[in-house]
Amino acid sequence: MSDLAASDPASPAPAATPRFSPLHEQHVALGASFTDFAGWQMPVRYTSDLAEHHAVRTAAGLFDISHMAEIAVIGEAAGAFLDEALAGRLSALAVGRAKYSLILDERGGIIDDLIVYRITDHEFLVVANASNRDAVVTALTERTADHGVAIDDRTDATALIAVQGPAARAVLEATPQFLAPELDDLTYYAWTTGTFTGPEGDDSVEVLVARTGYTGEDGFELYLDVAHAAALWQALLAAGAPLGLQPCGLAARDTLRLEAGMPLYGHELGTSIHPVQAGLGRVVVTAKESFVGKAAIEAGPGDDARVLVGLTAEGRRAARAGYPVMSGEEVVGEVTSGALSPTLGHPIAMAFVHPAHAEPGTTLDLDVRGSRIPATVVPLPFYTKET
Repeated sequence: MSDLAASDPASPAPAATPRFSPLHEQHVALGASFTDFAGWQMPVRYTSDLAEHHAVRTAAGLFDISHMAEIAVIGEAAGAFLDEALAGRLSALAVGRAKYSLILDERGGIIDDLIVYRITDHEFLVVANASNRDAVVTALTERTADHGVAIDDRTDATALIAVQGPAARAVLEATPQFLAPELDDLTYYAWTTGTFTGPEGDDSVEVLVARTGYTGEDGFELYLDVAHAAALWQALLAAGAPLGLQPCGLAARDTLRLEAGMPLYGHELGTSIHPVQAGLGRVVVTAKESFVGKAAIEAGPGDDARVLVGLTAEGRRAARAGYPVMSGEEVVGEVTSGALSPTLGHPIAMAFVHPAHAEPGTTLDLDVRGSRIPATVVPLPFYTKET
């Protein structure tokens, strides 16, 4: 889950007063190009989208994702509250673990996709997309009645840096100012506590180190106080340069997540979409006694509701979000995300299509600005680390 400034214009409208990451000056010094997303000025690229993409697939990429929202849920009943407020069973989550989940509305639509960390027995950290920060805080707050929990929006105090790629662990271990327990023992969707010491030998600051990411590669996401973000960014860049680490913008992040078949809010997810349509039915625990949206989820979206599929094509022309998907002369779907895959070398897309046309191997056409491009339905993801 992540907010991205996609290469197609599907981002929220700019805010009247732009917001800046605590790493903004670092990006300027590196020559980044910027884009507006949810009111934040974020780096879309530093050099080349392709070079940054390939760095993550072959070595490591460094991402600033400080625009994401961090929301603490605190109280003895925090686990039970999240079971009711979200689609998953968070009360069963062990301290030191994380879980992908969804927050739904009463109609079963997706308000946002989330990563939830269990910090202590009575505290969870909910990470939401920047564009949905207010919606998630509002929904959680409205759902606290009679649960005795507190909602604490910590976004403005928190920086988030991601190191992604096969050399990600080596980069962290090569950074002398950064210390964490044996990272090789940290399993996927687990977290631990590390420390970072600033360049002047300042007191060490705590860093939440999570083995999570949004690229289809191994990697880590580092949460820390905004005051120390720039120093950590610089230390990682310096230590990682000999290992091939490159700063990467949101454009590369978008093609990486698309190859990995990971949904993007506003493209594959939204309040008009039920989880099962997006291939996320497994995330919803209908065995729970109750949760917001349960009745609508059990009723289902309807037999003819479009479902998410992967599409591959030949040549170099890629379909973009909003392009029609055709069967003969009939429009049977719409592309939600598409690109010429830097890793695979051919066009890929995700699209919602009528279920009658969703079987892998089905041949369809993509309407690319009036030209018909043959495409084949394939299982997601397009790319895995073993590809």
